[in-house]
Amino acid sequence: MKVAQRRWTAARGWNGVRGAWPKMPQVVLVFGAREVLESEEVLSSMRQSAPGAHVIACSTAGDILDVEVGDGAAVATAIELEHSTVRAACVRLADHRTSHAAGLALARALLPAEDLVHVFVLSDGLEVNGSELVAGLAEALPPGVVVTGGLSADAARFERTLVALDGPARSGFIAAIGFCGSRLRVGCGSMGGWDAFGPERLVNRSIGNVVYQLDGEPALDLYKAYLGDYAADLPSSGLLFPLSLRSDGGIGVVRTLLAVDREAGTMTFAGDVPEGSYARLMKANVDRLIDGATGAAARCNEALAGADSELAILVSCVGRKLVLKQRIEEEVEGVRDTLGPRAAITGFYSYGEIAPFVRSAKCELHNQTMTITTLSEV
Repeated sequence: MKVAQRRWTAARGWNGVRGAWPKMPQVVLVFGAREVLESEEVLSSMRQSAPGAHVIACSTAGDILDVEVGDGAAVATAIELEHSTVRAACVRLADHRTSHAAGLALARALLPAEDLVHVFVLSDGLEVNGSELVAGLAEALPPGVVVTGGLSADAARFERTLVALDGPARSGFIAAIGFCGSRLRVGCGSMGGWDAFGPERLVNRSIGNVVYQLDGEPALDLYKAYLGDYAADLPSSGLLFPLSLRSDGGIGVVRTLLAVDREAGTMTFAGDVPEGSYARLMKANVDRLIDGATGAAARCNEALAGADSELAILVSCVGRKLVLKQRIEEEVEGVRDTLGPRAAITGFYSYGEIAPFVRSAKCELHNQTMTITTLSEV
C-alpha cells in the first residue's frame, strides 16, 4: 500500500505533506470544512490529480492530518492498493425516514463482491437516522463484512452537511467505498471516556431518534433542568451533555443531540433512542476522553494481529473537540503513540461515528467516541 497526503488552505491551495503522490491511486479521502467543499474548485482539482481514483469527501467539524487538527481547510489522502481492489457507490436520502432503505441500497450497490472485506461509509450528518442506516447496511452485507465511517459535520453550526463521491459535494447524500482482497487487513476500535451523572430516566415515548418523554415529563424540559445556564445555547451546548442508553442488557451506546423543538418539548438525536430504554446524562472527563482515544487505537492493533497499520482513519465526535479545546491534539497524539510511526493518519470530527466496539462485534452508530479504522496489506 502506498499513501500520500496533501493539505489545502485558501492561501496556498493543495500542498504535499507526506509521501510522493501515487501514480495510480484507487481512492482519495478528502475531509474539509463545509465552506471549502462548497467550492467546486477544491474537489475538482483533486479529481484532476487522481483521474482514475474514487474521490470520496465529507464536510467536517475539523480535519485530522497526522497529529494536527485543523479548521477552515481540507486534507486529502491518496491510497494506492498493491494487492487489493475497491468498489464505490452512493445514494440520496429522501428524508431521515428512508435511512434504512438507503443503507440497503448502498450495500447492494457494492455487491456482488466475493472478496469484499470492509466498507467505509460517509453520510450526511443532519438528514439521516444513523441507526437505521447502519441497520440497513448490516442487513444487506455478507456476514463478516464490517462497516466503519461517520456522519459529516458542519462545525458546531448544524446548518448543512455535505458528502461527495466523484463529483460535487451535496447535502442528503451517503457514499461508501468497499475494500476487496484477501491480503487486506482491517482493524477497528471505538471508545468514549465520558462520565455519567444523575439518575437513569425511562424513555416513555420516542419515535426513532426523536424523544418526547423521559420519566413521564417532556424530554426537553427535563434535559434543560440539568443543563442550567447551558440550556440557552441548545442545541449546540447539547454536545457537551450526551445521553448514555441502556436496553436489553446490551452494551450501552451514547447519543448526541442534533436538534430541539421548544414548542413540542422534543429532542432529536443522531441515532435511535428506543422506547423502554434507560437514558442517563453524561459529562466530560478530559483525561478519560484522551485515554479513550488511545484505547480505540489499542483495539485496532489487537485486530491486526501483529501487522503494522499503514493507514489510520480517525472519526471523532465534535463534542469531544468542544470539550478538549486546546488539548484536542492530545487525543490524536495518543493514537499516534499507540499505532507507531508507520501509519499515515487522517480523519475528521463528526456528528456521529460508525463502527463496532471491536471488529468481531455488531456494528453500531456511536456518538462522542473516537472511532479508528486501520488498513494494511500483507
